[in-house]
Amino acid sequence: MVIKGILGRKIGMTQIFDEGGNRVPVTVIKSDGCKLLKKKVQDKDGYNSLLLGFEEVKESKLNKPLRGFFKKLESSYYRVLKEIRVDSITEDLKEGEIITVGIFKPGDKIDVTGVSKGKGFSGGVKRWHFSGGGASHGSMFHRAPGSIGASSYPSRVFKGHHFPGRMGGETVTVRSLEVVKVYEDEGLILVKGAVPGARNNLIIIRDARKTGKGVEANE
Repeated sequence: MVIKGILGRKIGMTQIFDEGGNRVPVTVIKSDGCKLLKKKVQDKDGYNSLLLGFEEVKESKLNKPLRGFFKKLESSYYRVLKEIRVDSITEDLKEGEIITVGIFKPGDKIDVTGVSKGKGFSGGVKRWHFSGGGASHGSMFHRAPGSIGASSYPSRVFKGHHFPGRMGGETVTVRSLEVVKVYEDEGLILVKGAVPGARNNLIIIRDARKTGKGVEANE
């Protein structure tokens, strides 16, 4: 069994053409490979997961606790450490292996996790799609949220009501995206559609847990 999970960086979006000449929008994700640093198993740790190291760096770039952690593993130093939960771990998967984008093939369904773009402080129309008021001259009510109360009873604003506030910058998972192409030599994977985050954003790619489409936030 091959565990399909890897870290990468979002390069940006482009388009390609399929065999039928149809234009397909794709997101390009680059990964030079991840090192499997440690396996955690149910019997010992209480759950199954793989600890991956991504983007090798010099020792001087890390703090003392991280240096000690990598020295204990007798490993080189990495900028990013991420655990990927798995259902089970087989014996043929060895610590120290390098996992590349070659574990995915065109047609595979994947879940992609990233941090969405931060929009800063946003009003109700942008953040929650309030309709606002009329746009005509003399309206004097354009993009304000309007009434938020509940009449004379219970004469209060309900807890959790949508208000202006900070928008974006949240962990978002887009499920069941399709792998269109994989260029293993270049460390590139092309995914159909958009993935969360800005360019150079850290991306986690895993096997799709569900076959349906959808977005799940705050994982």
